[in-house]
Amino acid sequence: MTGEFSETWLGLREPADAEARSTELVGLISGPIRTIRDLGCGTGSLGRWLAPQLTGPQHWIMADRDPALLEHAAANMPFPGVTVTTALGDVTGLSAADLAEADLVTCSALLDLLTEEEVGDLAAACAGSGTPALFTLSVAGEVVFEPALPEDGVVEEAFNEHQRRVVGGRRLLGPDAPAVAAAAFEKAGATVVTRPSPWRLGPERPELTAEWLRGWVAAAAEQRPDLDLDGYLRRRLADLPGARVGHVDLLAIFG
Repeated sequence: MTGEFSETWLGLREPADAEARSTELVGLISGPIRTIRDLGCGTGSLGRWLAPQLTGPQHWIMADRDPALLEHAAANMPFPGVTVTTALGDVTGLSAADLAEADLVTCSALLDLLTEEEVGDLAAACAGSGTPALFTLSVAGEVVFEPALPEDGVVEEAFNEHQRRVVGGRRLLGPDAPAVAAAAFEKAGATVVTRPSPWRLGPERPELTAEWLRGWVAAAAEQRPDLDLDGYLRRRLADLPGARVGHVDLLAIFG
């Protein structure tokens, strides 16, 4: 989706992200949780959602490959007893040694951007350190509109194909990520619990809904240039629909 890593887009989606994530999974994490490594942290929105739900002092290691986003994340964790350091780097280079001091590893809207091998390596790193993982908002590939239009299914199919595209020789998981991650962590010896965490969009969130629609349709059109989706997008933007955008949260616990 165009602009998905910009501060503007990440800020726009933060309230919907916070509403969608599963608080039930947080309740299943056994404590104490003192050090958290947040992978692909972006602006730090997951930290701002999770930190108030954990008790006691916390140290967050915000990890991302974008220095500007890291700076924003580190400066915007305004909670007593919470400290932050940053780590510049890519999630695909994570090792068990990186997690040796972590009580929890987290990420949000990230697994669908990885390959099956990379998710397997991530599970192995967590298993090697025994670190539990809470991974939120992985794309599930399901969108339900109210009202529906006849073209919805074709656009959804094209978007999902785009999510599974090959980039630089890497085949992204897209909506296959939740199932692949669950299998990888179970194979690595974890107990895995998943919960649906859908976005709920509509006229009450006009800016986010419109921006998401533009990106969703643009990705579908890029994947299927034979489709003429301009009229479809105009109709959707002229009368914003309700939309339930499927995501999945995953908790993996070792031992």
